Amino acid sequence: MAVREILILPDPLLRKVAEPVEAFDEDLQKTVDDMFETMYDAPGIGLAGPQIGYMKRVVVIDLADEENPDSGKIAMVNPEIVGLSEETAVSEEGCLSIPELYYEVERPAEVTVKYFTPEGNEVTRHATGRLAVCMQHEIDHLDGVLYIDYLSRLKRDRVNKKFQKKARLAS
Repeated sequence: MAVREILILPDPLLRKVAEPVEAFDEDLQKTVDDMFETMYDAPGIGLAGPQIGYMKRVVVIDLADEENPDSGKIAMVNPEIVGLSEETAVSEEGCLSIPELYYEVERPAEVTVKYFTPEGNEVTRHATGRLAVCMQHEIDHLDGVLYIDYLSRLKRDRVNKKFQKKARLAS
C-alpha cells in the first residue's frame, strides 16, 4: 500500500468526469487499498479516485456515524445515486482537495446508492446523517463537482481565487 498525492484545487482533474471501472482485478484492489491509506494519512473520512488523479469511478469512506452503525470502511465502485429524499439537511463540509476550509452545505437528508464492491458484488445501500452527506460529496467528485459548487457565487469565487493564488505562488 502507498500514500498517494491528493490533488488540490485548482487542479483541472478535479473538474473532470471519471470513467466507469470495467475490470475488478488486483489493480483495482491495490488502488482501493492505496486510497484508504491516503485518506487515513490525510486524515479524512472520504476520498474519490479523481482526488488522487485516478480517473475511475471509485470512492472510499470510513466514518463513525451513530445514525449508521455499520458505516465503517466502505469501498464503492461505479456508485450511482438511485434515490434522494425530498427532505434536506444542512451540515458543515470540508474537502481534502480544498484543505482547511469548511462551509455549510444543504443536501438531501437521505440517499440510496447502488454500487459494486471491489470484488464485483452489487450492493444497494440506504444512508442518513453524515454517511448520506459523505456519499453524496464523494460521488459528486466522480462527476467533477466540488462541494463549493453548492455555495453562493461570491463564496465560491473567493475560494477559487484563494487557491489559484496559492498555486501561482507555489510554482
